[in-house]
Amino acid sequence: MDYLRPLLALSLMLFVLWAVSEGRKRVDWKLVAKGLGIQLILAYAVLEVAWVSSIFDFIGQGFVSLLGFSREGADFLFGGLGTADGGFGFIFAFQILPTIIFFSAVTSVLFHFGILQRVVAVFAWLMKRSLKLSGAESVALAANVFVGQTEAPLMIKPYIAKMTRSELLCLMTGGMATIAGAVLATYISYLGDGDPESQAFYARHFLAASVMNAPAAIVAAKILVPETEIVTDTADVVMEKQSNWLDAVSTGTTDGLKMAVNVGVMLLVFTALIALVNGVLSSGLGQLFGINDWLSDITNGRYDSLSLEAIFGLILAPLTWLMGVPWVEATAVGQLLGIKTSLNEFYAYVQLKDLMANGQIVSEKAKILSVYILCGFANFASIGIQVGGIGALAPSRRKDLASLGFKALLAGTIASLFTATLVSLIL
Repeated sequence: MDYLRPLLALSLMLFVLWAVSEGRKRVDWKLVAKGLGIQLILAYAVLEVAWVSSIFDFIGQGFVSLLGFSREGADFLFGGLGTADGGFGFIFAFQILPTIIFFSAVTSVLFHFGILQRVVAVFAWLMKRSLKLSGAESVALAANVFVGQTEAPLMIKPYIAKMTRSELLCLMTGGMATIAGAVLATYISYLGDGDPESQAFYARHFLAASVMNAPAAIVAAKILVPETEIVTDTADVVMEKQSNWLDAVSTGTTDGLKMAVNVGVMLLVFTALIALVNGVLSSGLGQLFGINDWLSDITNGRYDSLSLEAIFGLILAPLTWLMGVPWVEATAVGQLLGIKTSLNEFYAYVQLKDLMANGQIVSEKAKILSVYILCGFANFASIGIQVGGIGALAPSRRKDLASLGFKALLAGTIASLFTATLVSLIL
């Protein structure tokens, strides 16, 4: 039964993608099988093979060490405000956002010295060889594992204008299904809550999720829009370097600051908006039609009033249960999936921590699957970000990008669900 549910969920997601495909008869099922097979092998290796798990743990420990260095900087600048044990408790703005700035600077330096390009090239070669992708697709997807959805397309800027429709969707889906390194470090820091052992635990799963989501993105994109045209076989990483390493630090820091401010303001606004919507739902529809009392009864008090969280949780609970989440926690995880897709993954991870703290998500399996389910930038706002960002690099393709926006959102969401479902088979 534990295997039957995830397999049924996987079949359901494949059917949904096939049902809305632009070319149902042209889907390359061999590529789909290879992609899912690679994911399953990666999941088994990370969770069950000691030496592979040790590699991810080693990389994860590197992230934890860097988080420690980031805290040193925050402590110097903000004093006790910069650490959870500084006497002021947890303060998001001073203890989490500095991590984004620091990791952005580190990423910029790694790129300046050519280290990041070499790692991206290795990943691109592996995907090109195993899944027979075009050169541009391979480079972009590999880059998305390490940098964000707006930075990765810069590495293939000269090729975007001539990419096929299928390649464009693959590029967009890769951005939707993965997360940037600086943001990944922030999630590790936030969920780890200052405990190195807990941070290492989350680091391993976040790293595995980001890597596994790359082949998942390919599978989802190639079902939705199968390749029917001739593609460019090769592509080189092209991106402007800074004049020296100090310039790279400066540029990375500035970019990180912009990202941190954006994240902070975004969370402030979304938190307030959700409170506003929930207030209207609860005091309006919920009270007027007696929905509040009904919800409280059917959820045993988990939801005492009508809210976005309750709506998403109840609608998506069957799906998360099929994927392997225990039924008692399926509503909470469904709530997170709905929040992530409609708003963003950052706010969903904030809610994940709250749900773990108040005992609504307690099992290790539910915690792990939540990390994989939420890993990725697939939300409605990302459609605008990609159409604007990639469209600026290739204005002639803006119309195609806009027409593929919702397909990329669907593919990116299902890519993360693919990964979580396959991990569930191993756990």
